[in-house]
Amino acid sequence: MSQAQVSKAQTSQAYVIEVSDRTAGIVVSDASGFCFFSSDRAFDGLDGGYFGSARAAERAVRAHLQRRQTRGQPSSDSRNNLNGNL
Repeated sequence: MSQAQVSKAQTSQAYVIEVSDRTAGIVVSDASGFCFFSSDRAFDGLDGGYFGSARAAERAVRAHLQRRQTRGQPSSDSRNNLNGNL
């Protein structure tokens, strides 16, 4: 790899976001910011969203979970338990 190619190479950063003992998803940095990829259906509303930082994505995940709990929507875990699936 030439020196020019090395200097143009970008390093990406990826972080796992966990809230309330649940893995909500990951954020991956790119030229546009941090993109969120949900790993739990409860957070699909944020999937594909861009944030200015990993911390901003984490705050959005926490706020999203709080709104769901306030509205009384069951988590994906409790839905599975209601259906008899663990």
